[in-house]
Amino acid sequence: MEENFEKTLVLIKPDGVQRKLIGEIIDRFQNRGLQLVAAKMLLVSRELAETHYKEHKGKSFYNGLVEYITSAPTMAMVWAGEHAIEAVRQTVGKTNPLEAAPGTIRHDYALLTSRNLIHASDSHETAEREIALWFKPEEICEWSDQHHKWIFGKN
Repeated sequence: MEENFEKTLVLIKPDGVQRKLIGEIIDRFQNRGLQLVAAKMLLVSRELAETHYKEHKGKSFYNGLVEYITSAPTMAMVWAGEHAIEAVRQTVGKTNPLEAAPGTIRHDYALLTSRNLIHASDSHETAEREIALWFKPEEICEWSDQHHKWIFGKN
């Protein structure tokens, strides 16, 4: 893997899993040129959910977030690439699907903020914290993508 690659966490939330959108969502990121370096499907524990959403504790929607993410399987992934955090966030679209740009995952597949399919880290600091929360270091597969020069090459 290239030295200047960023890593970011992506969660396909229970609505995306239940609606069988995992493959479509993975395709979107791969088609952008991002590299999948870790993936697992899991039933999220209450402890993990509460830790993940700790910045929202005390807000009116906190309990709903925790209940929802623990209600059915979630697909957790780590994606890597140059500007991966920004590229993933752009591909995902705004939190409110009705405000998301056409062609984004949330615009194309969701209508409500409470069922917006996906979570993506919003900064370097958040990505580092969230990846460490969801994945052990040995679960991240560093590998060399032979297409790198065709996606990130500089003339």
